[in-house]
Amino acid sequence: MTPVVPNPFVHQIDLTNMDKIRIALMSVFVVPFRLIFCAIFLVSGFALAKIALAFRTPEEKQKPLCGWRNLLRPLVVLMCRGLFLAGGFHWVTIKGKRVCAEEAPILTLVPHSTYFDALPVVALELTTIVAKSQAEKVPLFGTLMEFTQPVYVNREDPNSRQNTIKEINRRAMSGGQWPQIIIFPEGTCTNRKAVINFKSGAFYPCMPVQPVCIRYPNKMDTYTWTWEGPGAFACFWLTLCNFHNSMEIEFLPVVVPKEGEKDNVKLFAERVRSIMAESLGVPTTDHSFDDCRLMKQAGKLKMPLSTGLVEFSKLHNKLGVKLEDLQSMLERYSSIAPNKTGVITLDEFACYLRLPKSEALEQVFALYDRNSSGMIDFREYVIGLSLVSSPANTEETIKLAFQLFDQENKGYISREDLTGILQNAFGMEDVDELFERVDTKNDEKITYDEFKAYAELHPEYAKLFTTYRDAKTAPTNGNVAHTKSE
Repeated sequence: MTPVVPNPFVHQIDLTNMDKIRIALMSVFVVPFRLIFCAIFLVSGFALAKIALAFRTPEEKQKPLCGWRNLLRPLVVLMCRGLFLAGGFHWVTIKGKRVCAEEAPILTLVPHSTYFDALPVVALELTTIVAKSQAEKVPLFGTLMEFTQPVYVNREDPNSRQNTIKEINRRAMSGGQWPQIIIFPEGTCTNRKAVINFKSGAFYPCMPVQPVCIRYPNKMDTYTWTWEGPGAFACFWLTLCNFHNSMEIEFLPVVVPKEGEKDNVKLFAERVRSIMAESLGVPTTDHSFDDCRLMKQAGKLKMPLSTGLVEFSKLHNKLGVKLEDLQSMLERYSSIAPNKTGVITLDEFACYLRLPKSEALEQVFALYDRNSSGMIDFREYVIGLSLVSSPANTEETIKLAFQLFDQENKGYISREDLTGILQNAFGMEDVDELFERVDTKNDEKITYDEFKAYAELHPEYAKLFTTYRDAKTAPTNGNVAHTKSE
């Protein structure tokens, strides 16, 4: 389950000395004029869009633009195209043939890697798009966005997903009354090195879709704006400093859902994704927007952003873990890796469990360390908890472990009981800190409830208990063999 493709959410721009000289000269002699013309086209497009949207009734807002309002569309499109022309996108190469809304009501655009992906929307005559709700608040651009009569998605609203699906269905099934809907099914920006998991919104209507591939065939990639790398302004300025910016849009043949895919839209989405990845010449990967959420959380925990990259969709499908589970695990993981390198060493693993290094501990660590690198990354930690520790951390295991310490059946574990077993099992001399962590009542007695509560919060101990138990009951002193679960 090791990721087979590089991080799709990181981008780096390497500038040569010649690049730096060009950027300096362009910044002084060319970019100021480009910015002036960009502003002229932007304001003109905004004004025309504002007029087209003015004085609409609530009923009109639920219908496609028509009449004199729609007659302004070519002018708005022209101003938006002029905006990109002024920015150095002198022409756009078009391959393939775009079909009409009756034949394919939905257009899926891949990959999504930058805000310059607005140019394909312009090339598609500002047809309807699915976008984040925050976009409507952007000055000037928000009005141009509104002109496309978008379907907004609010990721903070738990009902937004269902509302978005309903609205996409309503428009897609209008028989061509509504213009085609543009959807970037990846749901977030990548570096175009792979096609990440598709969200299912474009495929729920079970209507034909036309895949559209976007390419930026330039020597230097100044466009990619993803989660780790150059910021929005840096990408914008470096792109303005290029003599020419190339973009290619390719319309692929329409994909019609098969009978079995109508009952399982994920199969339909996966088939479309495979077709587009093959056309782009890149692999597919099970990374998704949820990985970006984990990356963001890793950043807040002062860890490398890449720590959160776990290919969430694959872990969810194979292990059943939910995003909330992974977020909780990441919190715990950050406390184990205090040096914030994003990986856990054997010493840090032992320190977290308040145990010295021992043969049993090394065996458990090896079960987590799936690639035998001597370190555990977050993905390995999640798999280890799911396949090694959590299955072993049963009520029966906890009871057996408690009985192991409470050999006199007193109903509690004393400091001496804990010391004796831990010295014998792991060579641990000082157990005071561990005892005080488990003894929440501070009465010098660890009850079963206290023991169970601590064990459930630290499932890593479960496999240690079973390893020690198996070693004691084995007919010889040979090491118990363990096989890593796949």
